[in-house]
Amino acid sequence: MAGETIVAVGEANFDTEVRQSPVPVLVDFWAPWCVPCRMVSPALEEVARERQGQIKVAKVNVDENPNLAAEYGVMSIPTIIRFEGGREVQRVVGVLPRAHLLKRLGLAQ
Repeated sequence: MAGETIVAVGEANFDTEVRQSPVPVLVDFWAPWCVPCRMVSPALEEVARERQGQIKVAKVNVDENPNLAAEYGVMSIPTIIRFEGGREVQRVVGVLPRAHLLKRLGLAQ
């Protein structure tokens, strides 16, 4: 599921990994059976590698963490939320080409 540059996040470590992170965090709300989730995963893995130390990429399995999905109003997956200082600042629902995804998340260079 998650590569070495992507952290698996659940209810037990969400505060530490996301809300208290010193760097912005992209949280991918996903499920293993979700084909669109698998389509967006390579772009997130690239972002994690290219921006290591500048941004964290985390994945939340909605099947295993329904309370987190409900807390953030995740109704469709994939939903990618950008957090800064523990607060949501951007949200993308669905699959977008990498360039559009980065632009919508405020990460375009």
